[in-house]
Amino acid sequence: MTWRLAIDHRSGYRYAAPVTSSYNEVRITPLATPSQLVLESNVDVVPSCRSIQYSDYWGTVVHAFDLHQPHTELLVSGRSLVETTARSEPDPDCDWAELRSLATADRFAEFLEETRYAPIGLFAHVFDELSSMSSPRVAAELAMAWVRSSLRYEAGITTVQTTSEEAWQLGAGVCQDFTHLLLSALRALGIPARYASGYLHPNADAEIGEVVMGESHAWVEAWTGNWWGIDPTIGERVGERHVLVARGRDYADVPPLKGVYHGGASESVGVTVQLTRLA
Repeated sequence: MTWRLAIDHRSGYRYAAPVTSSYNEVRITPLATPSQLVLESNVDVVPSCRSIQYSDYWGTVVHAFDLHQPHTELLVSGRSLVETTARSEPDPDCDWAELRSLATADRFAEFLEETRYAPIGLFAHVFDELSSMSSPRVAAELAMAWVRSSLRYEAGITTVQTTSEEAWQLGAGVCQDFTHLLLSALRALGIPARYASGYLHPNADAEIGEVVMGESHAWVEAWTGNWWGIDPTIGERVGERHVLVARGRDYADVPPLKGVYHGGASESVGVTVQLTRLA
């Protein structure tokens, strides 16, 4: 089944005093993948400026721009039209011996190491039993079940700086926290895992043409013979409702908008995401 989704993402900052210069990066452009076709995509900035586009180390599309005119507000909007399909290939499933023989390969090393957001040490003993499961894929699914039993979804209790350990101790969080905790679990098992971000349409039975409010979303891609997506927040495989924008080791590699500036104190003007299913 194929979905066609229109996405309108808006965010930015308001400043207490005029900003005289700022340097920014935006990651809100969907990626082209075997299961995702980008039909249209553009990024607009106010105040108007020229930006450059490139792919970062992780393959994410980045729009970079700098402003050198006084401004008290920065607004960024991204509009995209994307077609998504569910994976049709069989579940990737290597055995533990194969996984461990590849674990030291350079292409996996960065997705096996702990990070500030996704430490491993505290969780290593938790997953001893899972490492005896029949296959890494089965272990990954059980790790997701453990994450879902350890956290309840609750907005406002964590921040973008919260680590997986902190969320686990709180017993609650949002999609970013579910994702970081699953990254810790999988890497503790020796399963390469990367942070994926983008959007999730909230309604599996969405009406054609209906506009809904969404938000940025995060999930995990695990390697067990091939890369595949698993969403611990909703407890499902990644499918047609997911739109992939960025990948990395953790949230630090994928923020939708980040930068530095010279001027007054800033506050976010908030983030709005509108999703429309067109087919």
